Amino acid sequence: LVEDSREWSASAGTTAGQGSVRIVSPMPGKVVRALVAVGDSVKAGDGLVVVEAMKMQNEIKSPIDGFVSQLSAEAGATVNANQVLAVVEAHAS
Repeated sequence: LVEDSREWSASAGTTAGQGSVRIVSPMPGKVVRALVAVGDSVKAGDGLVVVEAMKMQNEIKSPIDGFVSQLSAEAGATVNANQVLAVVEAHAS
């Protein structure tokens, strides 16, 4: 079974407007930079973290509108596949 990581991340774990989503690295690599900070408001599709893998930089995006409640990605850190980089909480209705 081959999964398209773009499809997976767009539907990650929650329906829009509810709960929180754990944003994970889709591949092992190195964090180039965090594009947000804890408390920042984000929209679905906004970049959160840039991870470099195999000489390519991949921008990991938020699948929901909300705010960043946790950010565990630090520039220069090595990350494993499926490692949590950030948590985005949906805005309260």
